[in-house]
Amino acid sequence: MIIAIDGPSASGKSTLGRMLARALNLLYLDTGSMYRAVALATIDNQIDPGDAEAVTDLANRIEIDLEGNPDSLKVLLAGRDVTERIRKEDVTAMSSVVSVIPGVRRAMVARQRRMGERGAVLNGRDIGTVVFPDADVKFFLTAEPEERAERRYHEDQSATLAQTLAELAERDKRDSTRTDSPLKIADDAIVVDSTGKNIDQVFAEMMERIG
Repeated sequence: MIIAIDGPSASGKSTLGRMLARALNLLYLDTGSMYRAVALATIDNQIDPGDAEAVTDLANRIEIDLEGNPDSLKVLLAGRDVTERIRKEDVTAMSSVVSVIPGVRRAMVARQRRMGERGAVLNGRDIGTVVFPDADVKFFLTAEPEERAERRYHEDQSATLAQTLAELAERDKRDSTRTDSPLKIADDAIVVDSTGKNIDQVFAEMMERIG
C-alpha cells in the first residue's frame, strides 16, 4: 500500500505520517527531510544555492538514508546522523531555496520512488501528484496559516511568531508557484483541514477514510 500525504508547512504531515505508518505497519518516508539533507550539504560544501547546476550535481552525488521506525526515524547524510541539524533555521531557509530547483526535485523523486516501491507512507508536497500519482490513498493536509505558524513557533522559537507567519506565507507562495512539481491538491486527494482539531482527531479521521 502507498499512502501519499501532501500539504503546506506545519500542517501535521510528519506527525500524522508517522502515526499512520505505525498503525499500518508500513515504511515511513519523510521526503521533506531529504530536501533538508540536500540543503545541509549545500551549506556544508559552501555551494551557491543560486547555482542550480552545482546544487543538482550535489543532490545526485550525496548519500542520503532514512533509518529506523516511524517514531525514531534518523536522517543520515553520508553516514552522519543529521536528524537534529536539518531542523535548524539556516537549513530550513536553505531548503526552501534548493527544493524549487527542478534538477534537485528530479533527483529526490527518483530516490523516493525506489525507497517507497515496497509500500510506504510518504509525506511531502508532490507525493500524490508527481512521486506516486497512483497511490492507493492520497491525503492533502491543511490548516489556517495562523494555526500553522503557532505550531511551527512552538517547535522553534528562534524567530518571533510574526516572523514565523511571514516565513510560512513566503514558503507557501514559493511551493505553490514553482514551475516544477508545485504544491497542489491532487484531483483524487482527500482534503483534511486540521484547524481547531487535535492530532488524535485528525488521525482518527484519516484512518476512517483509509478504511
